[in-house]
Amino acid sequence: MKRKVEKASLLCVCLVWLCLCAGAWFLPQKEISESERRPLGRFPELSWSTLIDGKFMSGFETYSQDQFPLRDLFRRGKALFHYYVAGQKDNNGIYLADGYAVKMEYPLNTESVKYALEKFRGLYDAYLKEQGSRVWYAVVPDKGYYLAERSGVPALDYDEIENRMQEGMPWAEAVDLRDCLGAESYYRTDIHWRQETLLNAAGKICRSLGIPEPVEEDYTISEIPVPFYGVYYGQAALPMSPETIRILESDLLNDCTVWNYETDSQGSVYDRSKFDSRDLYDVFLSGPVSLLRIDNPNAQSDRELIVFRDSFGSSLAPLLVQGYRSVTLVDIRYLSGRMLDRFLDFHGQDVLFLYSVPVLNNSSTLK
Repeated sequence: MKRKVEKASLLCVCLVWLCLCAGAWFLPQKEISESERRPLGRFPELSWSTLIDGKFMSGFETYSQDQFPLRDLFRRGKALFHYYVAGQKDNNGIYLADGYAVKMEYPLNTESVKYALEKFRGLYDAYLKEQGSRVWYAVVPDKGYYLAERSGVPALDYDEIENRMQEGMPWAEAVDLRDCLGAESYYRTDIHWRQETLLNAAGKICRSLGIPEPVEEDYTISEIPVPFYGVYYGQAALPMSPETIRILESDLLNDCTVWNYETDSQGSVYDRSKFDSRDLYDVFLSGPVSLLRIDNPNAQSDRELIVFRDSFGSSLAPLLVQGYRSVTLVDIRYLSGRMLDRFLDFHGQDVLFLYSVPVLNNSSTLK
């Protein structure tokens, strides 16, 4: 009897293994992992040269891992085991704290911060210094600032970040946003902050810039009718409920237009065509666009603002337009700073550098 059970068990294992192998070889290849929001490995070129130099085997290893049948199910099982059975603090560098999925941003990469500051100084020297622009900067804390320490997870020294920014940007005025935000200011499953919670942060920036603050009574909150699964939902592979993206609408924002330099087209502050996007956060100013300009036809002055920013600026910038005729957003992750004078006329505009800690700590993306 024991021998029969062993044979049956072995047969089941072999059948499962054969089915998985057959699925890996013959099922249609997927191009994108929807949960992880990244391209998946494709079957490598098979030739004598790729066999000899090892490229086929290394490519096949990536392909087999990415195209493995029921991959998401196995990822979830692994994550649940590591997190709840093995007692690990994180899975894939992401931990849970008070219902929030948080990327472990540690340790502080001082060389990365230095590199970012060199890029900012280059922009200042090339375009702003001689034009007499007034310049500010604000660092966007990641939600780990509010959750890491009390969750027993290593936390960055934010005072050191601020000190390094002040030393590296003596020509700019600091706007400290840490006291304007909290864990609730961020999406539970995503890296980004929630626009409907940003009026205090936007108000502090506006006071520093000397422009009217956004008034809560002027806005209505609208919900995007599509469930939002943030980037950490897929990366953590842990079961979490979807969220709702809310946008702040007003008569002023409805009258504003947005010029997209990449597509040479005009749009609106909230891009409703992005409702079917893999990243629903793209509804804010059409997502990762290198160069945009928001035009305010109801401006009470001719003042202009240039914001050097990452993706956090997409949801904050609309809350600054009430003080400017135009707000131009520049993302040097996608557009080299050396090319800016081909598109922009620098003539003493107000300037804000708005960058999140994850970008400063991984600044190789800046061109």
